[in-house]
Parts: sequence; structure tokens; C-alpha cells
Amino acid sequence: MYINREISWLEFNQRVLDQAYRRELPLLERVKFLAITASNLDEFFQVRVGGLMLLRQSGKSSTDLTELSPSEQLELIRLRASRMVGDQYMLLNNELLPLLQQAGLAPMSPDELSEAQYSALEDHFLANIAPLLTPLAMEVEHPPVLPSLSIVLGVELQDSTTGDTRFVAVVLPECLPRLVHAATLGKDGYVLLEDLVAEFIGHLFPGERIVQSSPLRVTRNGDIAVAEQEGGNFAREMEAVLVARKFSDCVRLELPADTSAEFARRIADLVGADEFSTYRIPGPLRPVDFGKLATEAGHEHLKVESWVPAWPAGVDPDLTMFENIAEGDILIHNPFESYEPVVKFVEEAATDPDVLAIKQVLYRTAKNSRFITALCRAAEAGKQVTVLVELKARFDESHNLEQAERLQRAGVQVVYGVKGFKTHAKITLVVRRENGTLRRYCHLGTGNYNEDTARLYSDLSLLTCNEHLGADASQFFNSVTGLTRLMRFRRLYPSPAMMKERLLELIAAEEQRARRGERAEIRAKMNSLNDPDMMAALERASAAGVQISLNIRGICCWVPSTAEGRAHTRIVSIVDRYLEHARIFSFGNGGSPLVYIASADWMRRNLNRRVELMVPIEDRDLAARVLGVLDACFRDNMQACQIRPDGTSTPVLCMPGEQPFAMQAHLQAQARRNARARERAGQQTLEPHVPRKS
Repeated sequence: MYINREISWLEFNQRVLDQAYRRELPLLERVKFLAITASNLDEFFQVRVGGLMLLRQSGKSSTDLTELSPSEQLELIRLRASRMVGDQYMLLNNELLPLLQQAGLAPMSPDELSEAQYSALEDHFLANIAPLLTPLAMEVEHPPVLPSLSIVLGVELQDSTTGDTRFVAVVLPECLPRLVHAATLGKDGYVLLEDLVAEFIGHLFPGERIVQSSPLRVTRNGDIAVAEQEGGNFAREMEAVLVARKFSDCVRLELPADTSAEFARRIADLVGADEFSTYRIPGPLRPVDFGKLATEAGHEHLKVESWVPAWPAGVDPDLTMFENIAEGDILIHNPFESYEPVVKFVEEAATDPDVLAIKQVLYRTAKNSRFITALCRAAEAGKQVTVLVELKARFDESHNLEQAERLQRAGVQVVYGVKGFKTHAKITLVVRRENGTLRRYCHLGTGNYNEDTARLYSDLSLLTCNEHLGADASQFFNSVTGLTRLMRFRRLYPSPAMMKERLLELIAAEEQRARRGERAEIRAKMNSLNDPDMMAALERASAAGVQISLNIRGICCWVPSTAEGRAHTRIVSIVDRYLEHARIFSFGNGGSPLVYIASADWMRRNLNRRVELMVPIEDRDLAARVLGVLDACFRDNMQACQIRPDGTSTPVLCMPGEQPFAMQAHLQAQARRNARARERAGQQTLEPHVPRKS
């Protein structure tokens, strides 16, 4: 019935890697997918492997749902991850690099440079790179800690007088580009930074001979949680966690496959890695950096055709966002539709003299966030602005601390969430004075308030001034800022208080319909599924005959345990050019489907240990649109994979006589059609628009 969570995640990453194997895709799109798998593995080792290693070190004999101990899981991860790394580099070395070579985009070796190029490159090293390098003597009583995920050059030196050897580490600064495009190398020519530094590193050690050198890369444990203390300074505690991560244990050491065994042992001893955590890499380290080739300007013929987001058909650009929302609820599906109206909603609220208060939850924001700028502007204008900044958003903690400080300097009331819980809900509440009364406008969504990732992640947004949802939004903010119970909601279902209970009720209702011989159906789209109660409920429902269709992008720890259950269940995963991120849940309800969007997956952490929101879509037309997304999920025969009982995947094939159908291409075309229809309708309206007074 259960699949190990870590193996399920690795199988998801395999589905991403499979995209890089697709020869019909443009070259740089394939390189991009390879880079994504490398980035995913980095985070996996930091968090999941790091956490399991801490469990193993603690001596605890706890097991997961599949009854595997931490040691057994680590062994399985080692075997599966090693195979995945082998697949990555087989593809990179045998296919992608030769194709990049043909396109003039492969890295150049110092050995293949002309004498003039070599000399110019040496000058470039001395002028622009050497001043930034800091050799670190490692064989000392208290050796320095090498930073996580950075490329480091390990160098063995021999004194020309005494013959003594020593080991020095040279950390390659992150401020330097990994792909060094020196002017003498031609239009697209570049060398890898570690190759360049290794070639000329002798300049840093006069009187010593370079015996051997090797790039290396250390991954440190990132699964270090903040210990929230009563009455403590939470921001200061989070800063301590960020410091602790820099000095945490090594969970992975990557070395080139051709590094000598003796030198590899010496490096492993110095960084605290054992044989189990050492990976010998048959190619350049950190292949994620090759993804930059796909984002740099030029070589458009080697990339997929860009999709321009359509302006949402439900938003009139000639009206303010408040006027648009007052005419009816608005649903936006980014990045097929532009996320701009959501940003515009907050920016207009910041400058509108009738807006009195803005409240918002921020989990991950863009580097130069327009939301942050707007909230600061609103506070400086004298509006009441309250922002919950989640400091425990993993790997965004430092950025969120900086943003929180900026907000506080502008006069924003900043709170840091609920003790013991991450606040992951996506909600904004704007209170506006209209005709002598107060009216509440809300944004409720499935994705972060991040205008950068909104171009890459597929998410849903609901903009509404529904009275019940507005009242619930006020109650939600009162609860999370005043630390009162999440209760007495009219429409919203928050976790950890109400969402899981409601979902289990809905699943049980479908089960009862099936047992009565009625049509029963559950369809859901999410990122991950591992909550034991939810999986047990799905198990019972599938055995009873409920038709269950799940689109789960990443971790899926459940498959029906009975043949009857499997006959009624379909689980697919879709990996395409955009990251599928929207959570949608639909329950048949006897022919009148109940439709919800949510910030939460069906995971233990989301339903039990996070503050999340599930939102009903009650407008009939908008519900039909959301159901249309689910329809597209299960029609996809181009990008979808079927999840098998052992957790592996097989592609959903377009059968003979069947029309090829890709969900994301369909949704992009649909958004364009809707936008064009709105434009044509606007052109037929000859009367000029006169803005309505509120």
C-alpha cells in the first residue's frame, strides 16, 4: 500500500531527467532539465539525506510507513541516487556535450587553446580571478569549514626545498561565473572556472610545486530546525540556524572519478566524509551551472518557443482591480495567464486613498519584490499594514529576514507566524472604504507572492469580494496574528484545524455513495501525497469502487493494495516546461461536484503541522474552469507518466488513432483564445469606457 517517500521523490526526479533524454526537444531545453535534476538532488541531500543521517546518528530505531529504518533508507538512497547520477553523466557525456560541441557551446579545455588564447587567459586569471582567491591550509589543528555546494579546488603542494607536502583548499568564489567567457575565446567560447584556476594556481604558491589538484564539492546538512523558545527572539534564533548550517556535517562529498584513491581519501578525511557519502563523478561537478546556457540571450533556435502569458479574460485592463473584482470573482491561471493583475491588486491598494488596511502572508518572495515595495509604500502612506513573514521557508530564511527588516523600517507591522507551525497559506486581505461602509477584497491562491516564479510555476488565484470569504479572511488573520484558535470559519478550511477533517469527510461521502451503488468520483491534483490518514481513506474508497484520479507531480507514497482498488484508481504525474504547483480537489457529490483549490498538499506536514488554506470555488463558471484543468490532466498523452505500484513510472503513450494532447500546451492555447475573444468583444463595444465611481 505504501511507497517509501525518499524513493518516490527520486523517481519524480527521474521523470524530470527523462525530459532531458527526449531527443525531439531543443538542445538547451534538454540541458535545462538536466540542470534541474542536479539542483533537485542538491536540495534532496541537504534536507532529506541530512535528516535521515541525524536520525541514524541519534540511535533511534524508528521506521517509516514502509517499515524501513533510517540506515535502510540511506542504503536505498545511495543505490538509487548513484544510478541516477550515472544516468545524468551518461547523457551529459555521450549526448549533450557532443551536441553542445557541434553548436560551439561546449566548455573548452586549456589544452586545446592556441598560444595566444592561453596567454590571454593567464592574464585574465592574474587580473580578475587571482585577487579573489584565498588559499586555506587544511592540515591544521582547527581546519576551516568548506562551504556547502561550492566548487573547491583541492591542491597538494610540495616544498621545493624540503620536499614536504601539504594540502590546501581554494574555494572558488560564488561571485565569479562558473562559465568563464573570456574575450579571446570567441563569441561563445568558455572554460570552466575550476579548469582555469587549476591551470594557473601555481602563481599563488611561489617556491612550491603543484603535485596534484582536484575539484571537490561538499554538501552539508540543511535539515537544522529552529528551537522556538517561549519569549525568545525568533528572528535571532533563525539567524543562529543559518550560521549552524554553514558548519553542519558533510552528507555528500563529490569528487571527479579520475581523482587518485590516495588523494580522495585525504580529502574525505579532511571534510569528514566516509565512503558511504562519497560520490565519484564521471564529469564536471555541479552540472546545474550548464542550465545558464538555456537562460542566456542568443541561440534561440536551440530553445523551445517562448510562451507569452495571455492577459486574463476576466480582467478588464481599463478598470481598476477593485472595479474588476466588484463585478464578480476572478480566477487567474498563471503562467498561462498573466500574474500582473495580482501584483496590480496590491500595488493599487497601496496607493488608493480609500484603502485603510492591507494584510498579507509572505512565504517566498522575489529578490526585488514588487509586493514588498508596495507594502512599504502603503505603510509610509499611513495605511494599517500587517504582514506575516514566514522565516522558516527553507533556504529562503536569510532573504525573508532581510525583507522583514525592510518592512519594519517602513512601518509595517511584521509578525513571524505561529509557534511550531509554518504558515504556508497564500492570502491577502484589503479593507476599503466604499459608500460609508467597509468592504473586504481578498486574494486566495495556491502559489507564493513571487512575480518571478509566477512565470515558471503553474498556479491558481482567486480574487473576490465575497462577504463570507472576506469575513473568513479577517478571522484567519486575527487567528495567526493574535494566536487564537482557527475556528468558526464560514467558507475557508484552514489547517491544521479543519482542512484534513473536511477532506476525510468528503472522501468518506464518496465511499458511501459507491457502497450504495451510486456514481462516486474523487479527482485531485497536488504536488505530494504521504499523509497516512488520507492514504488509508483513499484505500477504503478505491476498494469500495470510487473512481479515483490523482495527478501527483512529485512524492506519491500510496498505491491501492487490492486488485479491485487498482482497477478504480489512476495516478499520473506530469512534467513539462512549467512546474505544476496548483492544488485542486474535486469530489463528485452525486453529480454536483464540490471544487476546491488549496495551498496544501496531502502531506502530514501540510495537514498537521502547517497553517494552510483550502478555498471552495462556488461560482459555477469558475468551477467549470478549474474542472477543465483536471480534465486536461487526465487527457495528457504526451507529458504524463503513470505511477506504478513500485513507485516507478511509465509514460502515458498516445495510442494509434488517438489525438496527441499535452495539458500545458492546451491550457496555453486556451488562455490565448479566451484573451482574443475578450479583445474582439471589446472592439465591438463602441462606447468609450467611463470609470465607475465606487
